[in-house]
Amino acid sequence: MAILEEGQNIRDTYEVERFLGEGAFAEVYRVKHRFLGRQAMKVFKSPGMTLPDIEVMLGEAIMLSRIGHPNIVRVFDANTVQARKGLFGYFTMENVPGGSLENFWHSYGGDFVPVETTVNLIKQVCRGLTVAHREQPPIVHRDIKPQNILVGYEADGLRARISDFGLAKRVNPLTLLATAAGTISFKPPEAFSESKGDSCSADVWAIGTTLYLLLTDHLPYKFPSNFGWGSRDLFNEVVRPASDFNADVNGTLDIVIARSLSIQPGDRYANAMEMLDALEQWRPGTEHAPAPSTTSEGSKAALGTGHASPNEQLAQTMAGQALELKKQGRLPEAADLMEEAFNKWPELRRKYDRQVRLWRCGISM
Repeated sequence: MAILEEGQNIRDTYEVERFLGEGAFAEVYRVKHRFLGRQAMKVFKSPGMTLPDIEVMLGEAIMLSRIGHPNIVRVFDANTVQARKGLFGYFTMENVPGGSLENFWHSYGGDFVPVETTVNLIKQVCRGLTVAHREQPPIVHRDIKPQNILVGYEADGLRARISDFGLAKRVNPLTLLATAAGTISFKPPEAFSESKGDSCSADVWAIGTTLYLLLTDHLPYKFPSNFGWGSRDLFNEVVRPASDFNADVNGTLDIVIARSLSIQPGDRYANAMEMLDALEQWRPGTEHAPAPSTTSEGSKAALGTGHASPNEQLAQTMAGQALELKKQGRLPEAADLMEEAFNKWPELRRKYDRQVRLWRCGISM
């Protein structure tokens, strides 16, 4: 049973609109602030905690408030709520109607996400993570993956925001390492060693894995179904270049990916800023001008099969509702609903992309 209920009023400030999803430690809801409009509320699952315990749980919100950046999800408020099950800590943050990068990726169905779009989003992830990696000592996210990257529209186009800093940690100032944690299919070889080291270059590996996935619809390494932190010999195979799957990927991008996925941490980009510098040098185009390839030879099953297939009929219905909201002058709501429709059917993104950006500017077109 969910912690909060639709329609519930919290501190005379927030109205719970709907449940958005949950992870191991928290549930997320879309709420409407009395004055500031829609936000997302993250409620931690542990009930009956003392106020000092809740303060520890809210460490993520405190950290996020200190490393603000356009490509890191913004935190607005942190407090407690009395629910039927007890006292819970929560914080509110930006609501991103488009959802996660995983949703964005799935929305393309049998097609690849366009290479320029992919590189643009990954560069934004690098920009946000650069701020954390520049802290003294550096902050490592430890769980970079498509599910923890939010994608939404701004006036100038798509914006990526890194979310879920719940596992983020400052590294040891002497060793520049932290204990490994996170989603193991996005972790580098050193995370499976006896020392289980995590670092800025481990975050780089996770960014490289995400980039490879978006370009190829495959993870770079195939792990057995029963692998875990104690597994060995997981990285013996040579990673196929992304251009083997997607002809729109050129050699320059293959080189960037290969370095980000170097087995030895010292051979990788040391941090997100170094990877960003490399991606800034990339230019679209192929060296040998093969026929463009926009269709994946596989499917969007690399992260599991829990997502619904693209649904044109539902997307068209939602788009129609968004256009009606636009006619009523309710542009923020129209933009929110159209972004949700984009993830149901990507053709709508091509059709209404410009309009959503104008709606975000308060311009009705």
